[in-house]
Order: sequence, then C-alpha cells, then structure tokens
Amino acid sequence: MPLSKTLGVAYKALVIGVNGAIGSALFEALQKDPHCSQVIGVSRTSDIPIDITDESSIQNAYGKLFTQGPFDLILLATGILHEDGIAPEKKLDALQLDHLQRIFQVNTFGPALIIKHFHRLLSKQRSLFVCVSAKVGSIEDNRLGGWYSYRASKAALNMLIKTAGIEVRRTHPETSFVALHPGTVKSRLSSPFGSQKTGQIPAEAAAKMLVALSGIPVTAPSIFLSYDGSTIPW
Repeated sequence: MPLSKTLGVAYKALVIGVNGAIGSALFEALQKDPHCSQVIGVSRTSDIPIDITDESSIQNAYGKLFTQGPFDLILLATGILHEDGIAPEKKLDALQLDHLQRIFQVNTFGPALIIKHFHRLLSKQRSLFVCVSAKVGSIEDNRLGGWYSYRASKAALNMLIKTAGIEVRRTHPETSFVALHPGTVKSRLSSPFGSQKTGQIPAEAAAKMLVALSGIPVTAPSIFLSYDGSTIPW
C-alpha cells in the first residue's frame, strides 16, 4: 500500500538524521516516491544543521524549517547502540553511569526535544510523527534480558511517543505518533552484532518501513510498529 493512501497525494516529508544508514535510505526512498511533493533531510552537517543533543540547535533548525512546513510526515532516524568505549551491557555489573547518560542523551532526551519543538510543524490534516525505535525497547517482549541502557532508553522513548500522541491529538485529531522498529539493518550501528550476515540492506528496510506506515489507522493516536507491519506490545 503506497504511503499516499494514508497521507494523500503531494504529501510533504521531513527526515531528521539523514547521515545515518536508515535515515539516508528513508530520504532516498521518499525522493523516489512520485506522490511525495517535497522531502527535506537534515543532519549535523546539512545546510540546516541539527544536533539532537543541543536544544539551541534544535530550536534554530525548527525556526528555519517553519516556513517550509507544515509536513505530513516527520521521520526521526537517529540513535546509538555503541560507540568507542560503550557497548550493550550483558549483565548488571557492566552498568556505568556515564554510559547510561550518553545512551539516554541520544536515544531519549534528544528525541524528546525534537518532539517538543517539531510537533508544531505537523499538518493538521492526516499526518505521522515517526521515531525509529527498537523491538528490544518493548517491556512485555523482553525475554532475554541484557542490553540494559539501550533497552531502557528505547522503552523511555516509546513512552514519550505514546504520551505525545495523546496530547497532540487534542489539536491534531488526525495525527499518529509512531515508534517504528526497523528490523536488523546492515549498518554501522549494528555491524558488531552480526547485521552484515543477517540484516537487510538499508534500502530494503526503508521500503518495508514506508509500506508499514501506510497501514496505520487514523484512529490510532500512537502505535508501536514493526517494519513488517505487525504491532509490537509496548
């Protein structure tokens, strides 16, 4: 089902985080969609720069994008699983405060500030505000344990998404907020965990994610959605 069935012909899109594998693939897929009349991509190095860990940067980007809105689709495709010196914890003894703070800064606090400012750019017609999340952020679905900070940061992000969906629907009755699980994607983020062997290429994942978004009912203020179109328990 094409995304235009949900958002209408000539919908406008904004992708935040186009310097990452998933963000760039989503941006390119939207560029190729004949029903997407305009798609803008931003990142730390774009013409309109944005650093999700810096609220003044978010505010500046919002101000520059305001005249180009409203947008029918806002996609936030940022996140961190590991970086130098930081890796998913396999046991409680591996927890470190500075690592927890860094993971939450990127996966939870930054997206919270993006939602705070950028929800004002949404169309009051049918619109979607989508944040790339992760299935491991599901509290109910957690059966293996481990990955404490990443799981918790995504679970907290999901709560922000669900709560924002309730509030924003009061003024935007056709808007849905979406926590979107991309599946395992061949990317720098997941490469240390076997994605190069088992993951989808970013373009394939992006195509599936956009199809999944096309099936969201207008009655849903918020939803935790997988790239294959199935719903995930919060």
